[in-house]
Amino acid sequence: MHTSAASVAVLPEAEEFDIELKQEDIRKDTYCSSGPGGQSVNTTYSAIRLTHIPTGIVVTCQDQKSQLKNLDKAMAELRTRIYNLEYQKYLDEISSKRKTMVSTGDRSAKIRTYNYPQGRVTDHRINYTIYNLPAVMDGDIGGIIDKLQVEENAERLKASEM
Repeated sequence: MHTSAASVAVLPEAEEFDIELKQEDIRKDTYCSSGPGGQSVNTTYSAIRLTHIPTGIVVTCQDQKSQLKNLDKAMAELRTRIYNLEYQKYLDEISSKRKTMVSTGDRSAKIRTYNYPQGRVTDHRINYTIYNLPAVMDGDIGGIIDKLQVEENAERLKASEM
């Protein structure tokens, strides 16, 4: 008697994406730098605060004496933060898809039984049994795949109606 379990997940290849920042989505505030004294502290409006309105992400920069340099640095940081937010959403989406595709992978999660003494294959997910084990082991699994696709389409139809 031999018992084994395996899990396989087939996911689409990751696609690259770019972040498009629209100027109308960004609120720019200028203010006096704060911190230890110096010639430009509290005298020039060189500090920058950028607020990305759709996400609510706020970035401030007062490292440089130049407002333009602070603006460039703040825009780079804002772009990075928005990219990281979108990338995390993408990873969460892939993770949730994977969780729906893959069972626990342990022996109690019966997917399919191959019974050699009876020449039987049973797919427990759709309660389908076929009595032609040698053909299935030789790769003739089209009937099982067809039944699985019909069942998956029926589940998707049910989910879309809700």
